[in-house]
Amino acid sequence: MYPIDFFLRSARQYPERQALISSHQTLTYGQLAEQVNALACAFQAMDPDEGSRVGICAGNSVQHIVALLAVLAAGKVWVPLNQRNPAAELQRVIAFTEPTIVVSESAHVDALALDERISVVLTEGGDATARTLASAMAGHIGKTPEPHHRTRDEVQAIKFTGGSTGQPKGVMQPYRAWETSIVNQIHAFGFNGDDRYLICAPVTHGTSTYLLPILAEGGCLVLPASNKPPELLRCLREHGITTTFMPPTLMYMLMAEAGGARLELPKLRHLIYAGAPMPVEKIRLVRECFGPVLETSYGQTEAPQVVTVMRAEDFADEHNWRAVGRRGLLSDLAIMDPEGRLLAVGEVGEIVVRGDLIMAGYWRMPEKSAETIVDGWLHTGDRGYLDERGYLYLKDRLREVVITGGFNVYPIDVESVLDQHPAVHESAVFGIADDKWGEAVHAAVQLKPGQQVGEQELIAFAKQQLGSVKTPKRIHFYADLPRSVAGKVHKPTLKAEIHQQMNSKEEVA
Repeated sequence: MYPIDFFLRSARQYPERQALISSHQTLTYGQLAEQVNALACAFQAMDPDEGSRVGICAGNSVQHIVALLAVLAAGKVWVPLNQRNPAAELQRVIAFTEPTIVVSESAHVDALALDERISVVLTEGGDATARTLASAMAGHIGKTPEPHHRTRDEVQAIKFTGGSTGQPKGVMQPYRAWETSIVNQIHAFGFNGDDRYLICAPVTHGTSTYLLPILAEGGCLVLPASNKPPELLRCLREHGITTTFMPPTLMYMLMAEAGGARLELPKLRHLIYAGAPMPVEKIRLVRECFGPVLETSYGQTEAPQVVTVMRAEDFADEHNWRAVGRRGLLSDLAIMDPEGRLLAVGEVGEIVVRGDLIMAGYWRMPEKSAETIVDGWLHTGDRGYLDERGYLYLKDRLREVVITGGFNVYPIDVESVLDQHPAVHESAVFGIADDKWGEAVHAAVQLKPGQQVGEQELIAFAKQQLGSVKTPKRIHFYADLPRSVAGKVHKPTLKAEIHQQMNSKEEVA
């Protein structure tokens, strides 16, 4: 059985049931399966090789979901291309993974610089000669794709965790990891045929992990007309949404739109976030606004979505609010010290994960893969501890990563861009706790002698190469950056100083 079979089985069982609703159309399971199968046949005709890669660069849409499911049905490897990334980064990912087919919205085709690759445009518009999704499917309606013979350890998707500069790092997610994630989520959240899932976050990211668990149980996916708070609140109410996954920042925006009043959403059962623990005071406010439906999970791209899960009933006890839940059904985790010894309850160390959920490795990076997976254990780079009840608590991260608005930002990517400015001697990038973003990207910069550059000018310089998500929200200038005895910039000192400065300004205001 492959991940796509969870959907295809539901399509056979519930052909007339609603599978996908958008502002423009509604597709039943039978209609969605017909389009998915036809496009999968088209992909196989374009490139008959099993396991070849297909990139998809698009925002959330019906066509995007059809294309993603078709890639899985065709026995090919999905390469999500984040449309918000700068053109240079998208081109690096394409050059690195070498997809033979790239599906894109017309607005992004030029930026992708596809050369001789097969290009499929999602909708009509732009180049009249372009191959569209509709034209690709036209000759294959009513057909089913040829079965493939790939093993459960072979790759289903390559997702990227960094690489704005230099070589990107592609996580190879095998079939077994996807299947494990599907089962973990169905067990954790109790999805069923009455579920209606509102698609808020990008399909290229964590949202993709929820599509098949919902479809596996005969539930319905709902695409809003936009991600603006009034539209999301309308969908939550009018479509009887039971489940959604969104970053905390979006929850706060919906709360602001509601003016702090309690939202009447009687169908909502699962309001899920992930990425980092939510501050206790925010948990209280979210529960007061949405009701006792808040849930979270801990995972990584390397071990997708449900390593641990905090259900709504876990949040009923305030003593659990600093935890990120307990093990998923098919997840195995432990706490390990630097010498590789497993630690006892309450002892702090690195969180390690093993089993079918973990990645197959990093694409074309065998040395990095060997560093990360040791004796079957995936080293997450996060530190934490387990209590006597099995709840996991995160302490800090061994690997430097800023989680802002649900997106991972790797400081080295940002530093490499800032350091290219002719006025910059050295930069240090880190996250600062932020009410809106969870963490906001900040940078401390030491200029070259005699050089000058303003904060907004440097931010604009970075944004050209990094895009808005990874660009620092603030830049702090230092005559001399604080350093450790080894001569390295000491980020804990920087973070403490800047945090104190910001708190002082708030008190004065």
